[in-house]
Amino acid sequence: MAELAHEPGSAVETAPARRRMPLRERLRLGAATTAGRVVGVASRAARRGSGASIQGQVMVRIDPDAFDKLLRGRTIAAVTGTNGKTTTTHLLAEAVRASLGHQAGRLVTNADGANLDYGIASALSTAPKADLAVLETDERIVPALVRKGRPRVLVLLNLSRDQMDRHHEIKGVARSWREAIAAVAPDEPVVIGNAQDPLVVWAAEPARRVIWIDPAGHWTADAALCPSCGTVLTRSDSRWDCPGCPLTQPTADIVVSGEPDALVIIDADGRTWEPQLNVPGRFNVGNAAFALAAARELGVHPGTAFTGMRRVTSPAGRFAQAQFGETRARLVLAKNPAGWAEALPVCATQTIVLAIDSVAADGRDVSWLWDVEYEQLAGRTVIATGPRAQDLAVRLSYAGVEHRTIPDLAAALSGHPDPVDVIATYTPFQRLRRMAGLGR
Repeated sequence: MAELAHEPGSAVETAPARRRMPLRERLRLGAATTAGRVVGVASRAARRGSGASIQGQVMVRIDPDAFDKLLRGRTIAAVTGTNGKTTTTHLLAEAVRASLGHQAGRLVTNADGANLDYGIASALSTAPKADLAVLETDERIVPALVRKGRPRVLVLLNLSRDQMDRHHEIKGVARSWREAIAAVAPDEPVVIGNAQDPLVVWAAEPARRVIWIDPAGHWTADAALCPSCGTVLTRSDSRWDCPGCPLTQPTADIVVSGEPDALVIIDADGRTWEPQLNVPGRFNVGNAAFALAAARELGVHPGTAFTGMRRVTSPAGRFAQAQFGETRARLVLAKNPAGWAEALPVCATQTIVLAIDSVAADGRDVSWLWDVEYEQLAGRTVIATGPRAQDLAVRLSYAGVEHRTIPDLAAALSGHPDPVDVIATYTPFQRLRRMAGLGR
């Protein structure tokens, strides 16, 4: 029997009628959208980026309620977390799109990674009639999105140190999520949560229903203390528990299992799925498990969901193959210790280029370099590049990794006869995309 694309009566089966705004509100939002679009086009023409953020800023300046208005009446799945939210959003959006077929215009998503309120408003304004929205959401604006958009599904991937000058203590972020979920009871979203992350488990406690995922992750350095009572957590057989209060790792509904090169996803019905993704790494199989659970909540059949997810190859440039003169390179984004811990094992080339910067988008504090196990690169040809290449060089020296320091990105990527892997923080990653003609 052929598999259904979606479940009867699901969010993707029938488009609900969106409430029509009063004329005055429509006119103001229309003027804001038009002005924002003009500025966005100008920004792209000037090669200042995608234009999504500035477009949203102009919209909200003209119509302060634009973000709220554009969220209303849509079935929303929001994806957030320190690492993996862009790829998971792409996987989920393609899963939903596969189920919609010729009705794919019902879906809107912020595929370019602009995940603050301005970027989300900009994306939503491009599809005012779309009733389904899959939204990558920055950790800081989850409370606003939950309060104003009332998402049907909220995917909580993980929480770890990232841009500490911006996010500060990650328990504070988790607390804001927890309070936001509790504040909208009893209409709070179904949470798709990471059972391995104590901060996510604590944040999701007030939710009416949680689908727990075991993504087979290994990063635990940011979860030593119980977020509820402050007791040191105990760990045994890859599970965590708090000896000081009832908080403990929940039993997962969906599990990533198997050997690193042959991982499978076991769903809540006990069925085993081979994801066969076209993005590399164990962590992306975990991302697919979250996307699978969210897609099921929207009514997408698992077989259809995986068909869609396999279309994802280089979400917002991640894992893209790029050409720099005669050098062929694969671009990998890693922004923090947890991200680097997953990115380094993905690198398969003999030569690896590591690009580091510390402007606002990267986080100005680079002390996190000392929490990354660069020792595993011993024996490779390693090049440190970017504005903070010297800081990285010091860390590589202490790791006993032989390397060259070439601060200029173009020079660092020049003259490699064999393919190279490039791991970069956010700013050099975006610059490399532009250099290769892959992004604005």
